[in-house]
Amino acid sequence: MAPEVRAAAMENREFLIRAVEYLAGDAGVRQFVDIGAGIPAERPVHEVAQLIDPDARVAYVDNDPIVLVHSRALLGGRRGTAVVQGDAREPEAILEAPELAGLIDPGRPVAVILIAILHFVPDSDDPAGLVRRLLDRLPSGSHVVITHLSDGGVPDDPRIAKTRALYGGGLHFRSREAVEALFEGLELVEPGLVGVGQWRGTAGEGTSWWLGGVARKP
Repeated sequence: MAPEVRAAAMENREFLIRAVEYLAGDAGVRQFVDIGAGIPAERPVHEVAQLIDPDARVAYVDNDPIVLVHSRALLGGRRGTAVVQGDAREPEAILEAPELAGLIDPGRPVAVILIAILHFVPDSDDPAGLVRRLLDRLPSGSHVVITHLSDGGVPDDPRIAKTRALYGGGLHFRSREAVEALFEGLELVEPGLVGVGQWRGTAGEGTSWWLGGVARKP
């Protein structure tokens, strides 16, 4: 793994931990749906949230069969967790998944986590609309956590073209304005949409391509 890729992955993970600590602590959220979760890493969401409230509940969602097998083996029916097969482009199916019944109460606030996932969604699939469709089905006080690749105001940067080519063109760097649009109609939690290392952290700007934010449904 290239050093810059490793650094970006670490910044995203540390941002996620701080966001979950805020949500489970200050915001009082006890339910989390982590979409595109991958295999639970060191300090996974349920461990971070359950350190604050042992009754916190977490659903890990992914569409990769191999990830699902490994995640189920790792969690092993861990209390307050579930592993769900789902695709970020089908938000209604995720929220209606049978694994969520009895785990996630749709009448209470839920934090939806979308870490490093929406830049894989093309404009034709309307990523901002996917966020709205998720939050529309959840009550006031619910939150969304997003990190996204940004073009840093330099969309013609050759490094962006090189990185996109590695993914067969399936990686979508968006402008700051386009990333902000993902939070339309929601209340951004301070410090707003910033570099992931700056969000309630002690780091500087960090990896300039990565923006992150947490927002609340009013």
